[in-house]
Amino acid sequence: MHQRPLGRSGLAVSRLALGTMTWGRDTDPDDAAEQMKLFLEAGGTLIDTADVYGAGDAETVIGSLLDHLVPRDEVVIATKAGLTPHGWRARDGSRGNLLRSLDASLRRLGTDYVDLWQVHGFDGQTPFEETLSALDHAVNSGRVRYAGVSNFAAWQTARAATWQSAYPTRAPIVAAQMEYSLLERGIERELLPAAAALGFGVLAWSPLGRGVLTGKYRNGRPSDSRAASEHYAPFVRTYLEPRSSSIVEAVVIAAGGLGVSPLEVALAWIRDRPGVAAPILGARTAAQLQGALRSEDLTLPAEIARALEDVSAIDVGYPEREGTGDPHGTL
Repeated sequence: MHQRPLGRSGLAVSRLALGTMTWGRDTDPDDAAEQMKLFLEAGGTLIDTADVYGAGDAETVIGSLLDHLVPRDEVVIATKAGLTPHGWRARDGSRGNLLRSLDASLRRLGTDYVDLWQVHGFDGQTPFEETLSALDHAVNSGRVRYAGVSNFAAWQTARAATWQSAYPTRAPIVAAQMEYSLLERGIERELLPAAAALGFGVLAWSPLGRGVLTGKYRNGRPSDSRAASEHYAPFVRTYLEPRSSSIVEAVVIAAGGLGVSPLEVALAWIRDRPGVAAPILGARTAAQLQGALRSEDLTLPAEIARALEDVSAIDVGYPEREGTGDPHGTL
């Protein structure tokens, strides 16, 4: 698998990442081990997780696998902190909470450092500089190698990146983890231009449109799908609507013409978008992951990539359209 720099940092990551959101809940340890083996054998290095995935169980599973599957220094572990789904506030970016969460993540992962640590969401109740000071402390203490943010608005991400670059002692923002797919291209309005200007890379979560771009929902909701599960049905339902259906059909047609799966087409498209370091593969089973890894061998013909770009174009209003050079206000 090809390796890419994460933004303008010195951190190299595989251009596909292994996501673990379902580990410890819908994906048991044996299935997780099989996924990890497949990913590593394909040359993958970037493993993405978070302290809230499986209420911490995802990190525990990763830690148990690192003991015997791969040397620690041959993988890039990215985790996140700052979401508090069961607390009195949905997000807690306070220095105390973030550093406590980091220590707990390290214990579960069974390692003394993580390669990339990201604030999982913007907390408007905590002073911005306090949240960012936690990143500085984590990097300066050696517990974190690189810092990033996730699900921040473009102005928040740009502010964080600019603040951190103001002094050489601060930990630079090297990554923004954001939802990005043919069904959700909102980051193209402002965040991707900010990434190009400020030098951070984008890690794309849900690059298959929460599973919808695989085509599995074209004729209903399979009983073993996320859309039929208690945990993920609301998560998937967002994209079960007419606009998404037309994009899915375009992906299916392109896949048929190329002799590959819709999943491979959707992944190859997002993987090769400007600014993207890696899409994150969130497979529930090893079989699903194996299908996704086949996209590594696919480069979309330019005319197909443009056709998919056209069918999934988003509206761009003022003032964003002023910087696009597109008189029609679409991307």
